[in-house]
Amino acid sequence: MPEYKLPDVGEGLTEAEIVTWKVKVGDVIAINDIVVEIETAKSLVELPSPYAGEVTALLVPEGETVEVGTPIIAIGEPSAGAVPSPAAAPGDAAEEEIDLSNPAASGGGEGESLVGRNKADRGAVRRARKAAPAPATKAALQGAFTAGDAADEPVLEEADQAAASGDLEPAVPAASARTVEVREPAAVRVLAKPPVRKLAKDLGVDLTTCAASGPGGSITRGDVEGAAEGHADGGAAGQSAHEVSRPLVPRGTSTTARGTSTTASAARETREPVKGVRKMMAGAMVGSAFSAPHVTEWVTIDATASVELVERLKARREFRDVKVSPLLVLAKAVLLAMRRAPEINSWWDEAAQEVVYKHYVNLGIAAATPRGLVVPNIKDADQLSLVELAEALGTLTATARDGRTQPAEMADGTFTITNVGVFGVDAGTPIINPGESAILCFGAITKQPWVVARDGADEIAVRHVTTLALSFDHRHVDGEKGSRFLADVAGIVEDPGSALLF
Repeated sequence: MPEYKLPDVGEGLTEAEIVTWKVKVGDVIAINDIVVEIETAKSLVELPSPYAGEVTALLVPEGETVEVGTPIIAIGEPSAGAVPSPAAAPGDAAEEEIDLSNPAASGGGEGESLVGRNKADRGAVRRARKAAPAPATKAALQGAFTAGDAADEPVLEEADQAAASGDLEPAVPAASARTVEVREPAAVRVLAKPPVRKLAKDLGVDLTTCAASGPGGSITRGDVEGAAEGHADGGAAGQSAHEVSRPLVPRGTSTTARGTSTTASAARETREPVKGVRKMMAGAMVGSAFSAPHVTEWVTIDATASVELVERLKARREFRDVKVSPLLVLAKAVLLAMRRAPEINSWWDEAAQEVVYKHYVNLGIAAATPRGLVVPNIKDADQLSLVELAEALGTLTATARDGRTQPAEMADGTFTITNVGVFGVDAGTPIINPGESAILCFGAITKQPWVVARDGADEIAVRHVTTLALSFDHRHVDGEKGSRFLADVAGIVEDPGSALLF
C-alpha cells in the first residue's frame, strides 16, 4: 500500500507535529482531499493527499512530532480492509500493534501530489464495517476495557461491542482474520491511551522512559505519575523510571505510592514542551540578539492629525469594506520614509561581508497568536495604494488570528512593525528579525496634555499622543540614518499632509 510521507512544506523544515487528523481508518478519499493538519516551526498547514483510495492506517498519533520523510498515513484500494493504527480513536483499539504482513490488509493506490490545490468539499463517506477480531484480539480488547482508570476507558462502536461479545458473525473466514503480534514496548511505538499521553505532556514526562505495566505492554496513568514523581525526587534511592513498576490503581483508590507529593507538584507547576512556532521564534530571537548590535531610539509625538485622518477615511466609499486604523497611516509613513533611508531596508550578509540593499519592501506585521508570535509580511508593499495596503493588512491579520499563516507568507521580510499599542503598552525595545536591519515599535495612542502653538502662543490641550521606538542594526545603519528615518516617520504621523513631500 502507498504510504504518504511527511513532506517539506517549505523553508527547509525538518520536522512537524501532527495536530489533527481530518480522516479516519476506513474513509475513502480522493487526490487532494485534506487528510491532516500539521504544525511546523512556522505555522499550521493542511496537507492534501497525493493518493486516492481507502485510508488503511494512520501511522502517527496526534500530538507527536516526526521528521520530514516519515510515513504518516497508508492508503490502499477501496476494497482493502481497514487496519487500526496507533493514531486511531480510542474505540478503535489503537493500542494494539497490527501485523501488516498479510497481503489482504494492504492495497495499491496512485496519484500525484498537487499540494496547494484543494479539492471541493465531498459528500459523507461511510466507514467500512469491521470484521470480527481474532480470539487473541478479543481477549486483548476485553482486558483493555476492564483495567486502568475509568476515565481512560475507550467507548466501543456498536459493531465493535457486538464483535467483542460474540454476537456478530465473522465477516471473513477465520483463516484470513487479522493477527495481533505482541512485541516488547521498546521495539514498537509507545502504547498509551490519549488521556495518558495528555497527562504525560502536562507533567513533562517522556513516554519512552516510562515502565509499562498495562495490558499488552501499554503505559498507564500510574506509570506516568510514577515517572513524574521519580523526576521530582531526583531519582531517590538510585532508582530511575525504568526501575519502578507501578500497578494499575482504579480511580478513587488511595495509596501511599501515589501520594500527596505528586498531586501537589502537578498543581504548583506545569511543563510545556517548546516546539513549533515558539521554538522557531526563540531560536531566531536569540540568534538576532547576539549577532546584530542593536540600537533603539524613541520619539513621542502628537498623532491627533492621524487619528482625525482615520475617521475621515472611514467615511469614504473606497474604504467601506476594509478596516482603517492608525496602523495603516504608520505603515504608509514607513514606506515613504524608506525612500530617504535605503539602509533601513537592507541586510548585513555576515558570510559574504556585504550589505544587501533591497529594492522592494516586504512589510512584516508582528502578530501574537495562540501558538506564538508570527511575522507575516505584505509582499511588495511599496507598490500598493493606500486602499490596497488596507486590504492587505486586513487579510494578513485575519489569517494570522486564525492560525492559518503559511510559511511562504512569512518568508523574505525586509522590515517589521510591531504594534504593542493594542495591549496598552507605550513602547519597547524590539529585537530585529533575522534577515532584516530594523524594526519599528508602535505604542498605544492615549489622550494626554500637550503643548500646542496657536495664534503665536503656546497652549496646553488634550491630544492623542503616542511613542515610536526604532531598533536598528548598528553595523551598517549609523545613528544619523536611523534618526532621520524615525524623524521622517514621526513627521508624517504628526502631519499626514507632509507625505506629499516624499
